[in-house]
Amino acid sequence: MLSAHEFATLMLVSQSPEQVDMNRAELDALLERQLVMLERSAEGHRHRARLTDTGRSVLRALNAVDRQEHATPGPACHEAD
Repeated sequence: MLSAHEFATLMLVSQSPEQVDMNRAELDALLERQLVMLERSAEGHRHRARLTDTGRSVLRALNAVDRQEHATPGPACHEAD
């Protein structure tokens, strides 16, 4: 199970990878779980975090659960007696 900080870091990698502090402990946990990977920048001197397929799957699943919990119920159906 991921901590709230790890989830937040995973979302940050997804949305703004250039803003991720490469020294965050949460990033190490995500690397260990293979939810993110590091790639070299085009210049070759700086690393950048990137989601793996598994990391994307986790975020998709989280988004699907969030949508289900916030869905507004439709009109009530009454059965005819």
